[in-house]
Amino acid sequence: MGKINMKNIFLRIVVSGLFLLFIKPDFILGDVETLMKTDNCISCHIEEEELPEDFNKHDIHMQKDLSCSGCHGGNPASDDMDEAMSIEAGFVGVPSKKEIPEFCGKCHSDIGFMRSYQPRIPTDQTDQYYKSLHGLRLKKGDTKVADCSSCHTAHSIMPASDPRSSVYALNVPETCNACHGDEEYMQEYEIPTDQFTKFAKSVHGVALLKEQDTGAPACNDCHGNHGAMPPGISSISHVCGSCHVNNMQYFSDSRMGAAFKKEKLHGCEECHGNHEVQKTSDEMIGVDDKAVCSNCHEPDDKGAEVATEIHKQLTTLATTYEKALAQQKEVEHKGMDDLDIEFLLQEAKQSLTQARTLVHTFDSVKVTVKVKEGLGKADLAIKEAQAQIEDYYFRRRGFGAATFIITLLIVALFFKIREIDQRNLNKEDRR
Repeated sequence: MGKINMKNIFLRIVVSGLFLLFIKPDFILGDVETLMKTDNCISCHIEEEELPEDFNKHDIHMQKDLSCSGCHGGNPASDDMDEAMSIEAGFVGVPSKKEIPEFCGKCHSDIGFMRSYQPRIPTDQTDQYYKSLHGLRLKKGDTKVADCSSCHTAHSIMPASDPRSSVYALNVPETCNACHGDEEYMQEYEIPTDQFTKFAKSVHGVALLKEQDTGAPACNDCHGNHGAMPPGISSISHVCGSCHVNNMQYFSDSRMGAAFKKEKLHGCEECHGNHEVQKTSDEMIGVDDKAVCSNCHEPDDKGAEVATEIHKQLTTLATTYEKALAQQKEVEHKGMDDLDIEFLLQEAKQSLTQARTLVHTFDSVKVTVKVKEGLGKADLAIKEAQAQIEDYYFRRRGFGAATFIITLLIVALFFKIREIDQRNLNKEDRR
């Protein structure tokens, strides 16, 4: 056998990839276009100009060849309206508000059916919905609550991973706000309608909406989606703890956590808020005006004393770390070796982060132990940086001295050469 031509294989792979990337969507759209022409439900509604307002041919059901009859029943192959929309053909028409969850659940709760389309998709959404506040109220006859189509739309449903989807991570807050931000619509429920405005200003909202970080939490990450409920007193810390694991564990194991539970206070929310969670800072701890501890503690009680000590420890480490960081930047600017300093700074930064997390133990001793660990690393970084800076100036002085000596030698050599040249000229003149 001849040698394998790797270049040809590589080119074939690239061409195949480009073919799949750019050509496949046209095939898919071609199938949809064919479906729209051969499906009498669609062609008739187009002719009568009665397509649903939100109809979109990119709907995920259309992409999977599940057209109108897939949900509404009937016979799309018949051009006789009475026959196509007959009971015998299984036509069910437009479901009522109360029927919608079960209507969607006919397929989405059938694991056998769904497995052929999306094997990993959950099939308990309908059950979850009926346990949610929306579902419970719908059962009681409240037709203003959200149903499947309120969030997913009816005829333009996209996968949650599609940026065009109403339930794509970046779009979820606006989707929820369509109802929850409408003062008139929500008036009878007597709940706030400024959640979106507050969320958009929060550390989570800025990360999600401004920085486009889809890993940041949206409404459904805290409240749930199909089983949406307002977090209760006992579940608040667990909701936050799904991301902030150590904070939750420290708080739950602390005396403060036990006291909060006894007094029926909302764990994380009491200090951090809910929709308008702001970026944390060391100023939140202590008894100053910006400190949240002072909301409950008097300046002279034991809690204030602990908070003041924790604040003192954290600011000491933070200040020392910043000093070490500034010196590392100077070492870097001077072109000296800052590798060891960087490693020490990473360890000091880690200790600072851990010390701030340990605030949730409300134990100044535990915080102090971690702070001392970080101070040790930061102090070593400062000493190493100072040594590098001193070495830099020592080298400069040495370079300056060497330059001066070399300059003197060059000048002396210059005059010596002139002296020799002059002697040679004098000898020539004597001849």
